[in-house]
Amino acid sequence: MTETLLPKVGCYEFMAEPFHCDFSNHLFVGHLGNAMLNAADFHSNDRGYGMSYLTTVHRTWVLSRLVIEMEEMPLAYDKFNIETWVEGVMRFFTSRNFAVKSTDGSKVYGYGRSVWAMIDTDTRQPADIFEMRGGLINEYVETEKACPIDKPGRVKMGKEATWVRTIDTYYNDVDVNGHINSVKYIEHVLDLFDLDWYRHHRLKRFEIAYVAEAYQGDRLSLWTERKSEDEYLVRIVRDDDGKQEIVRSLLKFVKD
Repeated sequence: MTETLLPKVGCYEFMAEPFHCDFSNHLFVGHLGNAMLNAADFHSNDRGYGMSYLTTVHRTWVLSRLVIEMEEMPLAYDKFNIETWVEGVMRFFTSRNFAVKSTDGSKVYGYGRSVWAMIDTDTRQPADIFEMRGGLINEYVETEKACPIDKPGRVKMGKEATWVRTIDTYYNDVDVNGHINSVKYIEHVLDLFDLDWYRHHRLKRFEIAYVAEAYQGDRLSLWTERKSEDEYLVRIVRDDDGKQEIVRSLLKFVKD
């Protein structure tokens, strides 16, 4: 008997809870990122290749790249939908897209793109995605649905980077995979800009590349480089030797 497949595109409703919003009453970008990751988890679990199954075979998904590009952020108490779908699959990586819309579909807030890897939780080494449930994920690849934002580019900092601060990591920074949560890095990067900056600028595009894992107790140093008036690069390195790069990020702002 042939198993009935679910739709390739999943749609999940969220709400911009007021304590997840900033001084302007708009949803924090970090909380939007968290909602996107939740939508990805719901979508993959519903279709049989999510964490509920992967934990039983000592596998997990880890986020490698994330891009969020927004025209507008939801306001407090706004309900919104996140559509998500798998755009492509390779042996060790898969690409997943997001669309953030009003619940009636009349407004598009923005889009997201992401790249994920599957790893063996015992060895922390890459795992073959095609070996999972006979390559089930291939049945859910959606190539026709548009995601009209650029794919993540290569974020490369020059010699002009300036050290800003060093932070400690704690219990609340750690996720189910035992390493520092992906969203925590987003929050640390965005905290490099003060309240007055955000009064006059809106984050238009945010890119982040997760280069290596960090763990509770690691000290992380944040470096920035200004590329133009409204474009910045950020690098996070482990502070023990200053050489192990953990995260690279690109931020593009527009003036309000």
